[in-house]
Amino acid sequence: MRYAFLCYDNETVVGAWTKEQDAAVMEKHFATQRPLEADGRLKASLRLMPTTAATTVRPGEESLVVDGPFAETKEQLLGFWLADCETYDDALEFARKLANVKSHGAIEIRPVHYEHEIGQTG
Repeated sequence: MRYAFLCYDNETVVGAWTKEQDAAVMEKHFATQRPLEADGRLKASLRLMPTTAATTVRPGEESLVVDGPFAETKEQLLGFWLADCETYDDALEFARKLANVKSHGAIEIRPVHYEHEIGQTG
């Protein structure tokens, strides 16, 4: 099954890191994901721009487009991984490894319900 691993943290704290601190954290993430990458199970590893770069589109007769995500939370979605895992326990193990790289925040595991890869027909 394919799982999304969503990385939540306080973007104000993360945004205040020096280039060296940021590079050190990213290297820990890269080291954690290398085993899944090596055997082809890691499908994506994406870091999002800050919420200040976000736009939200709300449905309606005329769509409402507003700046920002307007999340009422202390932690924001900063990025995610997409990986194939044989079992939920395998997914949980990868999430624990990702979480152990962090000193705060959270990693949420979300099974992927539907996926349409670009270039596929049907």
